Amino acid sequence: MKLDPAIARALSLDSKTTSVATHGSSGFNATAKISTTLKDGTQKNFFLKTAHGEGAGIMFRGEHASLNAIHSVVPTLCPASLATGRSDDGAFFLATDFLDLSARSSAAGSDKSSGMSLAAKLGKLHTTPAPPAPGHSKAMFGFEATTCCGDTAQPNDFRSSWADFYAQNRLLAVLHKCERSNGKNAEFRSLVQQTVDKVVPRLIGDDHLNDGNGVTPVVVHGDLWSGNKGRGQIGGRGGIEEVIFDPSAVYGHSEYELGIMNMFGGFGKTFFDEYHRICPKTPPVEEYSDRVSLYELSPWNGWMFYVDVEKRLLPLDVPIISIARYFVSRAQKEGFVEQFRAVEHFLGEYVAPKLEKYGWRIDNEGSGKEECVLFAGWDDVESHYAFAKTQRFEGFSKIRKYMTGAEIKHAMGLDL
Repeated sequence: MKLDPAIARALSLDSKTTSVATHGSSGFNATAKISTTLKDGTQKNFFLKTAHGEGAGIMFRGEHASLNAIHSVVPTLCPASLATGRSDDGAFFLATDFLDLSARSSAAGSDKSSGMSLAAKLGKLHTTPAPPAPGHSKAMFGFEATTCCGDTAQPNDFRSSWADFYAQNRLLAVLHKCERSNGKNAEFRSLVQQTVDKVVPRLIGDDHLNDGNGVTPVVVHGDLWSGNKGRGQIGGRGGIEEVIFDPSAVYGHSEYELGIMNMFGGFGKTFFDEYHRICPKTPPVEEYSDRVSLYELSPWNGWMFYVDVEKRLLPLDVPIISIARYFVSRAQKEGFVEQFRAVEHFLGEYVAPKLEKYGWRIDNEGSGKEECVLFAGWDDVESHYAFAKTQRFEGFSKIRKYMTGAEIKHAMGLDL
């Protein structure tokens, strides 16, 4: 791979002493590792994402601001973002400190790690007040850039009320985008509007939350599930740290973070016990679980209503739902569909009597690729892992040859 001149300029790199190699994978963009030799002879690495289309520019600007908002509060929690922009070949790019998730020990002579657990770092992040919002004299709810949850853009214009922000910028924003993509559905609109009009003020209204004192905006990651955390060394410095990545940040209520964390799992009782010693539950404490359930609605709305699938047939009333995203180039879609139909029975027979249903994303116009989303019901996550060790899975996995990438999450079922 060649280093684009615009990226070299942004990072002040000498192309003669710099190399670029493919590194990792992503369903949304190309990823690479930049390795360079500095003037003092030391080696330095960077992580690079590139993608075409205006949506990529929005995504990278949001991630750039998100990483730096988190890094400024807890530097050992995530890499710093160093540059974002447009390359000379027209692609958008994001360059960050290199996060080495394969590192198992600190480099010789490097500093020791911070020694902080992920719970302690997240607790510090969620108890550090946000800075004054740009153009305002005080902290506000929102963010300085549009961010993306997955590849779905989220409006973050600043508001003084957290209840208003969550209602307008999350719940109603999802509704409006769904209606633009799918057309209007009276039942769906009624359910969202009732939630906005009744549930939001009842649980997180300014005159109710925190005994009527409101909450202080803090930076939250915004898409923190088990696949966006790990252990690694940041920028070739220090020890091995508990880290998070791929943020979709917003200055909001700390418990907003817990909606996705609870929905997709991967954070146990020990984690939350330590976390809540640092960042206590907001009063009224007895409504804590109800608030977390309310915050789960924003990602659920997106998954269910950006996909062309009959909603009443989705396997929602189950202990665990797997949500598999299969990325397919438009040229390969026909072959993927034919192969999927031929092997779908391998999964269906395994999960029966629970259901599996799939559909195609309908809000990705102009992306140049397609996305098949598969929902399946399970008794627990381990049951899904067990499927991957069976002959049925070998048959089902024949769809891989038509895919450019995949991402799989697990969510708690809805108590219908």
